[in-house]
Amino acid sequence: MRQRTLGSSGLSVSAIGLGCMGMSVCYGPRDEDAAVETIRHALDTGVTLLDTADAYGDGHNEELVGRAVKGRRHEAVIATKFGIRSLSGGPAGGPLIDSTPAYARQACDASLSRLGVDHIDLYYLHRRNPDVPVEDTMGALAELVQAGKVRHIGLSEVSADTLRRAHAVHPVTALQSEYSLWERELEDEILPAARELGIGIVPYAPVGRGFLTGALTSLDQLADDDYRRNDPRFQGDHLARNLALVETVRATAARIGCTPVQLALAWLLSQGEDIVPIPGTKRIAYLTENTQAAGVSLPEPERRALQEAISRHAVSGARYAEPAMRLLNT
Repeated sequence: MRQRTLGSSGLSVSAIGLGCMGMSVCYGPRDEDAAVETIRHALDTGVTLLDTADAYGDGHNEELVGRAVKGRRHEAVIATKFGIRSLSGGPAGGPLIDSTPAYARQACDASLSRLGVDHIDLYYLHRRNPDVPVEDTMGALAELVQAGKVRHIGLSEVSADTLRRAHAVHPVTALQSEYSLWERELEDEILPAARELGIGIVPYAPVGRGFLTGALTSLDQLADDDYRRNDPRFQGDHLARNLALVETVRATAARIGCTPVQLALAWLLSQGEDIVPIPGTKRIAYLTENTQAAGVSLPEPERRALQEAISRHAVSGARYAEPAMRLLNT
């Protein structure tokens, strides 16, 4: 697996990471033993960046990652997050967000304990409460760096202005936000700001929550508790319109000799050396498919045609329900 450096921080990670969230929540049944095996296989194949959060299963996912890396800590770059106290305890039934300095310190200690490690390689503010100045939050995170509990600081789904304000307090190593062929809003202001500041980009949902695989055509294919049953882009007319876009991905993938998943990831990788996607999976077979995308060569004419065919305005529906949308770009 090739390595990439996140921004100007010097943090070297695998060109493709592993998103671990689905091993605990949101995407149907879970199998802890299979998840641990998948994480360890990722390490075996050179995937170093493992992404988790305290909100994924109320700490379950961090415990799972900790179990998987036990005895192999030196092989992993562990990224976790804080800031979501509850996924449903906030306004209008949305997430309850706490980005206060006191909670940053409390959450960090709890994550270290669940992970079973003495430091977190990359610690993100998962979502930001706009009532708490980001300068205050960053001050607390800087103290955690000074204490040796955290090596690098990241932010998730913040605005360009917040990114600049935060970086002025302490260097921000990475920005984790949704970015893919079917979610391109980042390109307008946030991506240029990150590059101006030397901040790496870690796209989550890089395959459109599985949509760009081309395999999902009906909600009937999903488990009853699958998050996507409530995702606006998977509903009714939105789903029908978006399915037409996937045909472009399938046709292009067939022409260059890869799978639609690999094409979607290769497109992201081609957007810049500062981009490290973290596709999520629970299975070794899909992990292998994902990581092989790092070796896919995407010709420039195909790259341009693909992003013109699936433009930002071509995708139908909001990317979250309203309560969660209010937490973006804060």
